[in-house]
Amino acid sequence: MTDDAPNPALLPAGLMDLLPPEAEREADLVEALMAAFAGHGYERVKPPLLEFEDSLLAGSGGAVAEQTFRLMDPVSQRMMGLRADTTPQVARIAATRLGQQARPLRLCYAGQVLRVRGTQLAPERQLPQTGIELIGSDAAEADAEVALVAAEALARAGVPSVSLDITLPTMAPTLLEAAGVPPALRQRLARALDRKDSAAATELAEQAGPLAAALPVLLAAAGPADGALAALSAADLPPAARAIADNAAAVIAAIRAREPGLRITLDPVEFRGFRYHVGVAFTLYGPGATGELARGGRYVSANDEPATGMSLYPDAVLRAARPAAPRPRVFLPLGTPPADASALRAQGYATVAALAPGDSPAALRCTHVLRDGAAQALSATPFSKDDV
Repeated sequence: MTDDAPNPALLPAGLMDLLPPEAEREADLVEALMAAFAGHGYERVKPPLLEFEDSLLAGSGGAVAEQTFRLMDPVSQRMMGLRADTTPQVARIAATRLGQQARPLRLCYAGQVLRVRGTQLAPERQLPQTGIELIGSDAAEADAEVALVAAEALARAGVPSVSLDITLPTMAPTLLEAAGVPPALRQRLARALDRKDSAAATELAEQAGPLAAALPVLLAAAGPADGALAALSAADLPPAARAIADNAAAVIAAIRAREPGLRITLDPVEFRGFRYHVGVAFTLYGPGATGELARGGRYVSANDEPATGMSLYPDAVLRAARPAAPRPRVFLPLGTPPADASALRAQGYATVAALAPGDSPAALRCTHVLRDGAAQALSATPFSKDDV
């Protein structure tokens, strides 16, 4: 007779247990990021994991509606959603509970988000997320601040060599709208831009008229910020698109005034990402092939206030950060005075007390053993039965 019961360790696709020591590393990293945010005046808020669907998906929350798990609240008989992104919740808090606070409002958060599906490169559906939101200012300096605070937080977490990629998600739609491109041609041109297909973009832009001619030029200009800014300056842009370009130049100038050594790239016609971005959008990358560590940008808050923010992904940051030295574990033999154990913890050790004569420091993954009143490395001092 076979046992058809499922393996109790089997979890749904995209969900996983985080075990020692990775769980502790992630928790320490989150607190390091939050400490960096607090140092710049960002105050912590804690939204609930679930909210009523109509409030969770209102405003900018509608951009993540397709990624939101829904369930019925047995108490109120109303539909609720599990957050897929924390930014809309912070915007709600700012507009309601903190609506009378002086602006600009600086808030930060840490928690888990859950998404209906992952991506091919990042299949995880439950993710840790930390971030900052600056609400109530439309100044270029506000966008610069969130980018630089996020970069500093990553440096404190062990990722010093970050690069900032800036995109203008409203530039391509603005040019297409100004050119009066028919819907079918507009869709094809947007697809060519999304795929970075310069040949197709050039051919389609010629069909779309003179105002769309800037699109393939700006597509080719993506790269280091100076070159892309020069292309934007030289392009024949309608007023709305020129305002987007001027704002990007102002944001980059504000960033360089405070951190001239930060590597900045600019893609003027990239428009992927959350659909609620209405100005510059940011992505922070670590050295090498570490992938996205943070993403954010300008959006409109829940009560139509100007806002900007950045979300950081601790799981990605852990992969990019320099590995932290594990906390040394000291084996405490039976009968160790509590004062000795307390003194070791004050020195940064984790103490692991023997509970029975057969307990072994090696089996308990200890690196040290308490002997003669001091922590001695196991590699230098072999363990003996007298230590139990």
